[in-house]
Amino acid sequence: MKSSLLMSASKTVGGQAVIEGVMMRSKDKLAIAVRRPDGEIVVELRPWFSMTPEFMKKPFLRGFPIFIETMVNGVKALNYSATQALDEDDGELTTFHLALTMIVALGAALGLFVVLPHFFSVAMGWLGYSGDVDALSFHVWDGFFKIAMFLGYIVAISFVPDIKRVFQYHGAEHKVIWAYEAGGELTPCKIKEFSRLHPRCGTAFLLFVLVVSILLFTILVPLLLTIWSPQTFIYKHLYIVGIKLLLMAPVSAIAYEMIKASAKHSDSTLCRAMCLPGLGMQLLTTHEPDEDQIEVALAALNKATEED
Repeated sequence: MKSSLLMSASKTVGGQAVIEGVMMRSKDKLAIAVRRPDGEIVVELRPWFSMTPEFMKKPFLRGFPIFIETMVNGVKALNYSATQALDEDDGELTTFHLALTMIVALGAALGLFVVLPHFFSVAMGWLGYSGDVDALSFHVWDGFFKIAMFLGYIVAISFVPDIKRVFQYHGAEHKVIWAYEAGGELTPCKIKEFSRLHPRCGTAFLLFVLVVSILLFTILVPLLLTIWSPQTFIYKHLYIVGIKLLLMAPVSAIAYEMIKASAKHSDSTLCRAMCLPGLGMQLLTTHEPDEDQIEVALAALNKATEED
């Protein structure tokens, strides 16, 4: 279920692990390859759903809308893979159910990684270990809880058997794109030799989002409180949480530009250092795939790039 924005010399290729399969994107189309219960690999080619107007495709504007449309395409790919891998005939999500799924997913993510860390930090203030919301110590705790909850979430889901399979397909996706980027022989045996870690994985993007949010909130929240601050304790913290939620759009935009820069300047020492935490996280979010799983990822890549 993790996604990647992976660059080749002449093309941009994106990937995402789904249930018993992989989705690959090339330019304005995507391909979903899934291993059915009978062992057959089914592959479907679709147009890439885009909702980003041309004027929003500029640097520092494109990050948030691209993130949203990536989520939409990813959820639809997951739904398709579930119907194929589980041999169900329930059909795919309607527009209403897709919108509802997106709202619930975004709400859960914002609640877990923005709202809860804030109020955990408030609790640290009550215990005497932190200052008020305009103090540096408050934001140090807030950042600590963000990272701890993110790591805890990844570790917790890694014990779920179905998620372990998805993490193997995540590794297969990376290996296939490494081989594609390198111009190597695209056979499962040869692809297996490549690394399952990739510096431009979606995991790295999420880490960039967390780090940028920590730094931005540390600077902007005290500044905003000097301009206006509600006098009531509960209103004050609800005001700050609301500001943090609104700031997630520019935070994701900045994180997107950071991952784009790391792709463009991959030989830079600074960019390599920026990629290290994301590579470390991928030790948790990717597992070594077998050749059958690589075969599925390769089928998705071949279908997505066959007209390139």
